[in-house]
Amino acid sequence: MKPLFRLFAAVFAAAFALMYLASYLNTSEGYTGENTLTVYNWGDYIDPELLTKFEEETGIKVIYQTFDSNEAMMTKISQGGTTFDVAVPSEYALSKMKDEGLLLPIDPVRLPNLKHINPRFLDLSFDPGNKYSVPYFWGTVGIIFNPDLLEEGKTFTSWNDLWDEKLENQILLVDGAREVMGMGLNSLGYSLNDRDEAHLQEAKAKLDTLTPNVKAIVGDEIKMLLANEEAAVGVVWSGDASEIMDENDKLDYVVPEEGSNLWFDNMVIPKTAHNIEGAHAFINFMLDPEVAAQNAEYVGYSTPNESAMEFLPEEISGDKRFYPDPELTEKLEVYENLGKRMLSHYNELFLEFKMHRK
Repeated sequence: MKPLFRLFAAVFAAAFALMYLASYLNTSEGYTGENTLTVYNWGDYIDPELLTKFEEETGIKVIYQTFDSNEAMMTKISQGGTTFDVAVPSEYALSKMKDEGLLLPIDPVRLPNLKHINPRFLDLSFDPGNKYSVPYFWGTVGIIFNPDLLEEGKTFTSWNDLWDEKLENQILLVDGAREVMGMGLNSLGYSLNDRDEAHLQEAKAKLDTLTPNVKAIVGDEIKMLLANEEAAVGVVWSGDASEIMDENDKLDYVVPEEGSNLWFDNMVIPKTAHNIEGAHAFINFMLDPEVAAQNAEYVGYSTPNESAMEFLPEEISGDKRFYPDPELTEKLEVYENLGKRMLSHYNELFLEFKMHRK
């Protein structure tokens, strides 16, 4: 037992020394636990210059960590053990986190810049009264296409246009169950939040008939593949479409007439937060119109900040593909929290569709 005890003591001493060293280094840089802020966000989803600017203005050191899915983010926050002061979930994840007690309420008194958010993006179904969230970016799901790779005059107005037999092996789909199942449901005139089993099976059967046209179901690489003209058509989020079109201006983007998803990513304060005052300061900073405009121009997604529009170039703020009129957005649907069982069923049907292609 004594050798084991000595080994344990050595390990403990080494761990303590490392902790002391980390604490010393932070203190020597002027940072302590009280003036650091941990932000948990999607990858490449903020202008890095803004993090530096926030640090300079507030004296708060930002520790920036990233995730690649709502599910991974929720799992890490629910497990605890890691401090996150600000996180950026999508609307359906936010709803679930709220139900599971993973969020702290937002104090609107600490957010004077909240007045700059367009009212049509506040008080939505996933967070009535914005008790727990502030909108960060928004967008749609639609069809991006390259006219040069299609027969002359070919365009898209409907989801059903994707079933054109002339598009064999020409379509890339984003690897998302809600997006692909939603596309199938919308193409039949159903809600993308439909829970009716007959409708879900009908949508799955229709998606199976699309497989000859589907070249691949992919993740982030869809942007590179479409920009490099590896496929003629893609089903993507509007922000990705904007990035792709920046790389290759031959492409165009449309939201199908049947409707589609209107999505929101939102700033929240997780229950793990240690620096609640700093979290509010960061959210309020990101709501500053000039900051929001700079961020939107860098990221390429649509800002909900109405006052920021005057700081954006006209070619961005006036682009109806990414800042559509309310007449279109009113036809779109926000993803609802389907519940664990129904969401699993959507995932199962999507997996069956992917297996059907092989």
